[in-house]
Amino acid sequence: MANTASARKRIRSNDRKRLRNRITRTAARSAVRSAREALAGNNVEASRQATLAAVTALDKAAEKGVIHKNNASRRKSRLMKKLATLETSKK
Repeated sequence: MANTASARKRIRSNDRKRLRNRITRTAARSAVRSAREALAGNNVEASRQATLAAVTALDKAAEKGVIHKNNASRRKSRLMKKLATLETSKK
């Protein structure tokens, strides 16, 4: 248990930030999962929309510092690569 008032305050602050970060992280993970599922299907338009939504969610998470910017960039790159492959195979 924390002994000083500042340590107790820091614990409360960390709890608030943890909850806020968890919301953003969960939204990003859900968007990425939806994009992967859409990419596994054969609908190009739905895949494009889901991928762009996932890119937006990852950008927001990286901007807020919830995930590292390189982590977001790597995930976006992988999703866009799969989308490009799907689009070229459908043409």
